[in-house]
Amino acid sequence: MGFKENVGKLFKEARKKQELTQLQVAKKAQVSVNYYARIERAGPKGPEPRGNILDRVARALGVKLPLGK
Repeated sequence: MGFKENVGKLFKEARKKQELTQLQVAKKAQVSVNYYARIERAGPKGPEPRGNILDRVARALGVKLPLGK
C-alpha cells in the first residue's frame, strides 16, 4: 500500500471513529467534499494532494500524517 492509500485509510478511519460525514470534514478542512472523498478513496488515479491540504485535513481530524512517501 502506498502513501496515498495509507493517508486515505487513516483519514477514513478517523472520520468514522468521530462519526463525521465527509462533508463535515471537508468544511472543517476548507476543501470541497468531492476532493476530500477522492483523497479517502485514494486509488491509483486519485489525486496527489499537496502538503497544505493534507495538513488541513489532518488537523480537522486531529490525526498525524505518516512520514515518508
